[in-house]
Amino acid sequence: MGLLDDTTQQQYYQENNYGNYQFTSLDDIINQFMVVYVGDQKIIQKASRIDVAFHAQRAMQELSFDTFKSIKSQEITVPATLQMILPQDYVNYTKISWADSAGIKHSLYPTSRTSNPPNPLQNSDGDFEITAVGTLVSTSSDIVLDAEYKDIQIGMVVSGPYIPIGTIVGATSNSSSITTITIEDNAGIAVLPTDGVNAISNSGTTLTFTNTDGSLILEKESSYIVENLSWNITDYKITGTASELTNIEVGMFVSHDNFPIGTIVENVSNTTIVVSNLPDTAVASGGEVTFISPKSQSDTWSSYKSATSSENNNDNYQSDAYWPMDGSRFGLDPQHAQVNGSFYIDCSGGKIHFSSNVSGKTVVLDYISDSVGKDDEMQVHKFAEEAMYKWIAHAILSTRANIPEFQIARFKKEKIAEVRKAKLRLSNIKLEEITQILRGKSKQIKH
Repeated sequence: MGLLDDTTQQQYYQENNYGNYQFTSLDDIINQFMVVYVGDQKIIQKASRIDVAFHAQRAMQELSFDTFKSIKSQEITVPATLQMILPQDYVNYTKISWADSAGIKHSLYPTSRTSNPPNPLQNSDGDFEITAVGTLVSTSSDIVLDAEYKDIQIGMVVSGPYIPIGTIVGATSNSSSITTITIEDNAGIAVLPTDGVNAISNSGTTLTFTNTDGSLILEKESSYIVENLSWNITDYKITGTASELTNIEVGMFVSHDNFPIGTIVENVSNTTIVVSNLPDTAVASGGEVTFISPKSQSDTWSSYKSATSSENNNDNYQSDAYWPMDGSRFGLDPQHAQVNGSFYIDCSGGKIHFSSNVSGKTVVLDYISDSVGKDDEMQVHKFAEEAMYKWIAHAILSTRANIPEFQIARFKKEKIAEVRKAKLRLSNIKLEEITQILRGKSKQIKH
């Protein structure tokens, strides 16, 4: 029975699977391998479908990187942030370029001279912690600090003279650029400053704030203290005035003692903010909340994106100072001898960062994946079908005990040969195309 007997030509042109005949699904590869390669009187006497499926997927991944034509692409307009989020199935890039008004792509080049390293907060002594000076009152759990500290969040650990071990920040408030914190224990009970016996009052007390889990406090991209807010315990909405909410973004952390730790902003619309958790206390008016961006931005990246790109420098340096040797220019680095722009990839943050001259341009990312991200892409080109069978067979035999080495070596050679053949077939070299290219290379081509 032919492979196309179940589909008429009319059905093919009415569906959306154009060109699908050139591929074989991974499920068919596994089924055919189980029928042809596994069983009595065969090289592989017994193999579970789970083992075959595992090695088939591993073969798909490895062959996708340098054999299959598995290059994908994504196009975006670079925003003012000069950042692009990596695609969900991204493994590595093959080319990054920007497209002009004629649709012609211009290559961007990677830069190795900048990065976006973590930027933990430091106090004046260089220690990785927040340090503030506060006034302790023996009869109150409120501590008035010496300035406004937007980075102090609910739940942070407080330590210092007369502060009991295990004390955390229970609440914060700000007035006239002065921050006041309320301290409590992990059970939510108010804590008073004490020397271990008696409650103590003390001014000029140096306090240290750290994260509960011991991690460093990273400098956040932005934080805003918004006043005159209201909310209730049955609604996820925080209400304010539109002018005060312009800087609030989705994903920001909500720092307030009425909201559970970890509450984030889910939506912002005009005068209303929708958050992820309900408050435990209603506030009819005058509520104050600190909104903190989850994004951390280093000074290195801030300087890189704000500086004028070196590719925009069009000075020809035609002077005796720069051209003392009659126009000769020595030491030019080819990687910087272009005007298209540059980028670097922050793999841990999952973003591509661009130079400032790429802002607003249409950027095309060509990248490779491993072909196992989704079911509909788990398919093999027919040019490489035999390479898949040999790869799976070699993988199964090489992981079995008591298999003669000559058999393993034989299938290894067959696998290498089939992969090489698949590469040649998928390279798609056409004689007439090569001939046309070589005509422009000062070579005479005879037919």
